[in-house]
Amino acid sequence: MSNMENSFDDVSYFSPQNLGSLSPGKKQSKENTITINCVTFPHPDTMPEQQLLKPTEWSYCDYFWADKKDPQGNGTVAGFELLLQKQLKGKQMQKEMSEFVRERIKIEEEYAKNLAKLSQNSLAAQEEGSLGEAWAQVKKSLADEAEVHLKFSAKLHSEVEKPLMNFRENFKKDMKKCDHHIADLRKQLASRYASVEKARKALTERQRDLEMKTQQLEIKLSNKTEEDIKKARRKSTQAGDDLMRCVDLYNQAQSKWFEEMVTTTLELERLEVERVEMIRQHLCQYTQLRHETDMFNQSTVEPVDQLLRKVDPAKDRELWVREHKTGNIRPVDMEI
Repeated sequence: MSNMENSFDDVSYFSPQNLGSLSPGKKQSKENTITINCVTFPHPDTMPEQQLLKPTEWSYCDYFWADKKDPQGNGTVAGFELLLQKQLKGKQMQKEMSEFVRERIKIEEEYAKNLAKLSQNSLAAQEEGSLGEAWAQVKKSLADEAEVHLKFSAKLHSEVEKPLMNFRENFKKDMKKCDHHIADLRKQLASRYASVEKARKALTERQRDLEMKTQQLEIKLSNKTEEDIKKARRKSTQAGDDLMRCVDLYNQAQSKWFEEMVTTTLELERLEVERVEMIRQHLCQYTQLRHETDMFNQSTVEPVDQLLRKVDPAKDRELWVREHKTGNIRPVDMEI
């Protein structure tokens, strides 16, 4: 996964060699450790003090080493799996936000369509004078407002909805690769642990066999020769060597898993910060567009306000009378 590989060039700082007691201890005795789901931890009764890798930061790399009981079943969920679920949930939330904005766009488009249609309505079209001019401007302002909302919906699509939808298009595929990588290391660790337990069992059996043969020879219950004892002792020594080799291979596998866990969890942490920041920026863009839309909407009614201030009933009456008057000679009394 390319963006995984190119991040955190200084992650070697967190390698087991540089962490001392923080890394899986290769020389700790069995009594000082406890193995849970094939991962070896300090024993609770003799636990040495461990410093967090990134103190005060609540970093992913510090808090997801153990497995957690699966609430959906009887098994467990790896800490790393929880982090992946968090990432995938974040991707889903981002997608749903984009869909939400899409619905907002539909509302704006429908609103603009209805405003434009209403602006063409002929109701009160015969109003005259300065009031008629103001009324005509009211209808025109609807068409102007419809244009404002259309532009708002177009910008919402290009500057908010589309970026939210297209951000990290291959994210699920990248996360699956990451999951497989860590899972493979965990499987290898489990395999190494199984080899350790098998070698430990073999050593116990060889030691028991050697002890039994030695006791039988001492109390003359067997005709076993000293050569048989030496042979049993060699097998016991070989079993001990095999166990040491298996433990060393196990520790190597755990060290590799440890290093990759640190690297990958820090990368997941970076990706989550990047996702949140991206969404924040685009939601800020949404509010900015809303402010601009409100400002433009305000500008569409300013001409209406200007004409309303000019409405003059007396002037309108004069104009109407001049156009429609039928005579200004008044009636008088009839004479006999």
